[in-house]
Amino acid sequence: MKSVKIIFALVAILAFGIAYAVEPASATHFLHQFAMAGGAGASLMFVGDTTGDVLKAIEASNKAFEEFKKTNDARIEKMEKGQHVPDDMQAKMNAVFKDMSDQKAIIETLEAKLKRPLLGGDGKPVDEQAEEHKKAFSGYLRKGIEYSKDIEQKALNIGAGADGGFAVPKVIDGMIDELAVNISPIRSIAQVQQISTSDFHKLINVRGTSSGWVGETAARPATNTPQLVDIAPPMGELYANPQATQQMLDDVFFNAEQWLAGEIATEFARAEGAAHCAGTGVNQPKGIFSYASAATADATRTFGTIEHVATGVSGGFKVLTSTVNPVDDLFSLVSKMKALYRPGSRWLTNKAVLFTIMAMKDYQGRYVFSPTTAPGMADTVLGYPVTEAEDVPALAASSLSLAFGNFKLAYLIVDRIGTRVIRDPFSNKPNIGFYTTKRTGGSLLNSEAVKVIKFI
Repeated sequence: MKSVKIIFALVAILAFGIAYAVEPASATHFLHQFAMAGGAGASLMFVGDTTGDVLKAIEASNKAFEEFKKTNDARIEKMEKGQHVPDDMQAKMNAVFKDMSDQKAIIETLEAKLKRPLLGGDGKPVDEQAEEHKKAFSGYLRKGIEYSKDIEQKALNIGAGADGGFAVPKVIDGMIDELAVNISPIRSIAQVQQISTSDFHKLINVRGTSSGWVGETAARPATNTPQLVDIAPPMGELYANPQATQQMLDDVFFNAEQWLAGEIATEFARAEGAAHCAGTGVNQPKGIFSYASAATADATRTFGTIEHVATGVSGGFKVLTSTVNPVDDLFSLVSKMKALYRPGSRWLTNKAVLFTIMAMKDYQGRYVFSPTTAPGMADTVLGYPVTEAEDVPALAASSLSLAFGNFKLAYLIVDRIGTRVIRDPFSNKPNIGFYTTKRTGGSLLNSEAVKVIKFI
């Protein structure tokens, strides 16, 4: 029932965002009426209570983008006439862009709260072994009461492990994963697979098996065999050490499991963000932007090497003139992606590069960037959604700072089943630490499903 409520609430907000773009007054009335409907309960009351905040955020974001376009149009006009562009004009655009980002974050926070999973108390039937494990783990968190490893082995169906600590129950582990998806940009767009061993391999059919047409009685000559590539994502141990006081843990109204999941998810997501973008592959995932790139096409390029489009300008896009438009490189990047991979593709970049793209127009004078204020809907560039990740390499000479790809096909994240916790009441008195570890990895899966711009 909780999931149904959450879905109803999300539908309400999405419908409100779309309706507001058409008729603000009607949209606000709709959301109030929807929140008053009986079927959605507390989740919809949350929607009703936050109507004013959502409305203000959407209004502010729309106004900010209009102001941005107005200032940028004046800037472009001066550039085309060969006139000097005042520094304060660029500063104003920077300020407006920050305001847009802030308002977008407010709306996304609303959605994240609705998606936050809850533990227990929902009347659903539960797995007895999983429930026993959860109760035992709760006692370990609050009081340090250790329990038999047989309990977690039955609940998780995994070995107890020789590294000490206790396995996090499945319901809490699932909460960590859900929260991490909301926080970590790459995890939310990549392919994620759970594994039970650190020695994981995935075979990729690179070129496929040849075939041919023959007559009914014609000979069937042998065809080429498949070319297989063995993908073994580099793995490392990810850790976090959230701290709590015993007084917090003794408070009956303090949800220790929810607190632990939130703390771990935040720390894990922060570390993952850097590794999945620029990780070295040594005791950590190998990041998307750490792979070699070349200007050669898919048919001739070595598998595992990403195709790039060079801007021709060191550390930046082409300069707009009457005959040159920097948006050409964006069109070129999209055109090089195979039609098979294009549906589901998106842009991946950092805030600084995105800001530069926001000011670009196509040859018909239309902005290639389109902001979206509806929760759960990403901003778009050339009609494709944008994922912003601050760990994407900064714009510099020869940097790879902008990618376009179908990351569900291009990048694989592997998580070894079983997050472990060691309760430590001694190292940082009076605080109690929860040293939490998990093995995870990541690697490029299909180098044809992602393209990058090289600023050189």
